[in-house]
Amino acid sequence: MLFRQLEYLVALARERHFARAAQSCSVSQPALSEAIRKLEEELDVPLVRRGRSYQGLTPEGERIVLRAQRILADRDALRDEVGALRSGLTGRLRIGSVPTASGAAALLTSPFCAAHPLATVELLTDLRSTDMERRLRTFELDAGITYLTDELGDGFQTVPLYQERHVLLTSAVDELADRPTATWAEASRLPLCLLSPSMQGRRVIDEVFAEAGLRPEPRVETDSVAALFAQVRTGRWASIVPYAWLHVFGVPHGMRAVPLVEPSRSVPIGLVISDREPTSVMARALARTARQLALASVLEQLPGASPE
Repeated sequence: MLFRQLEYLVALARERHFARAAQSCSVSQPALSEAIRKLEEELDVPLVRRGRSYQGLTPEGERIVLRAQRILADRDALRDEVGALRSGLTGRLRIGSVPTASGAAALLTSPFCAAHPLATVELLTDLRSTDMERRLRTFELDAGITYLTDELGDGFQTVPLYQERHVLLTSAVDELADRPTATWAEASRLPLCLLSPSMQGRRVIDEVFAEAGLRPEPRVETDSVAALFAQVRTGRWASIVPYAWLHVFGVPHGMRAVPLVEPSRSVPIGLVISDREPTSVMARALARTARQLALASVLEQLPGASPE
């Protein structure tokens, strides 16, 4: 059995298409198909349901893919470990972030890169929390930045980073703009643009509204926090955004960021890595960087960080 055969099987399970899997592995489709066929012969079990097109993996194939993902992750971890012993940390750190936390991600990746100049970072910032958890379990990511809530499953180590709170982002001419705080009830009566309902960041906002007995109906919904800022900039809409995003944009000209109260609510955001042993050397290094940071204190200095 060769690592290459396992890589091809994992790629096929991920892409669900022979041609795309071959392209992702930089080989021809016949070469990928033949390697998987030989793996089936060696294991003496069918792995792929074949037809005129890809029909999915057999039950045996699904089980073996999980093993293959673990074997390949351990191989990569071994390479990184040896490389770190020889010349310092090298390789690629893969981080996923929920959109609401991606504005603060640079506060973590920048010191990591400074501490490990030979390492590179790939940051995916548009992942839903469920997608991130799945990619961490299948070793497609080394770490994630997400909500530390009961929705997070077992099998992870966490490093708390900061508490997410929300501000009302509105036009400077709105009657609430010059107030020190605004209530969620007052915000609910404005023409709102919010994150999409499928996103955990939106579910957090909906829970706060529900706690106050409110159910606003936004006219515009999006999967991008940056798009919320763009919508408010038109002067037509108001929005509710995580205050940590003010680290990226500040409070743009013509807008105001007003802390929200009644109720006051915060949700922990943190770094998440697999709890498996041995832990990826990349994940360990990032967790060490996160523990050394005072990220929360940096964000607390932003306007809208806490009600006055």
